Amino acid sequence: MDTADGHNALGEFLRARRELVQPEEVGLPTAGIRRVPGLRREEVAMLAGISADYYLRLERGRDRNPSIQVLDALAEVLQLDADSAAYLVELARPKSRRRQPPPRTERVPDGIAILLDTFAVPAFVQNRCMDVLAANRLAVALSPHMAPGVNRLRALFTDPLARQLHMDWERGTAGVVAQLRATAGTEMDDPRLTQLVGELSLKSERFRRLWARHDVRRWEGATTRLRHPQVGELRLRREKLAVAGSDGLLLVVHYAEPGSPSATALALLGSLSATEQEVSGPPRVDNDPTH
Repeated sequence: MDTADGHNALGEFLRARRELVQPEEVGLPTAGIRRVPGLRREEVAMLAGISADYYLRLERGRDRNPSIQVLDALAEVLQLDADSAAYLVELARPKSRRRQPPPRTERVPDGIAILLDTFAVPAFVQNRCMDVLAANRLAVALSPHMAPGVNRLRALFTDPLARQLHMDWERGTAGVVAQLRATAGTEMDDPRLTQLVGELSLKSERFRRLWARHDVRRWEGATTRLRHPQVGELRLRREKLAVAGSDGLLLVVHYAEPGSPSATALALLGSLSATEQEVSGPPRVDNDPTH
C-alpha cells in the first residue's frame, strides 16, 4: 500500500518476492519463453485463489485492505518464511499519517559503557543503522570495523578489508541486509537510514541487488568465521542483545566455545591488545554516528 509519501512498499515487496520463485517450485510448467523472472502476476493470483485483476491492484498499491486470508495465501505461494510473512502482514497494515519525528540523540547508557570494559570478549554497541557507538579494546583488536565511529554496514560493503577478514562474506552480507530490512520495519522514516541505503545502493552493486530482494530476517545469534592477520582463523559465536531503555541500540558480543582453538586465539589477541592499550589508551565512546 502507498505510504504517506506515495511509496508503494507492499507492491515492491510482492513483485520482488514473486521474481524469486521459479515456476517448477510451485508445480507450474516451464515450457515456452518467459519474459519475466520468477512467477507472472496471473500465476501468483491463480495459486493464491484470487483474481488476476485483484492481485494487480495489490501490486500497484490500489487496494489498501487485503484480508489476512489473502495475505496468508500469498505468503504460501511466495514461499515466505515466518519473518517475511509477518513483514508482509505489517506492510498491509493501515498506516497513520504521522508527523516526522525529530532527530534522535543516541547515547550509550553509562552503565553499558562501563559494562563493555568488564567483558573478556569482544563487545560493542551499535544503533539501528549499524553505527558503532562504543566498543571495548578487544572488539577493536578483532576488527577495525568494530571501532566507535565506524558504520559497520558501509565498511562491510565498501572496504576491501572486509572480504579479507570475513571468511563467509557472501553469506554474511546477505544476512545483514535482510536483518537491516527487519530493523527498518515497514516505515522507512529514519532520514539516516534512508541516506545510508541510498549511498550504498550507489556504491555497491551487491548491496543494491540484495536490498532489491526484500529478504527479511530478525536479529539472532549466529556463528561467524574471521581470518585475523595476527592470530589466524577464528570461529566465533555472535549474540545481539537489546539495550533496555534505548531506541534500538544493540549490545553485540563475540565469544568462542570454551577450550576451542578459537578460544586460545582470542585469548592471545586479548594479550596483544592489552599490550597495545598501554601505549594508545582505551577505545573511545562515540555518540555521534555521523563521524
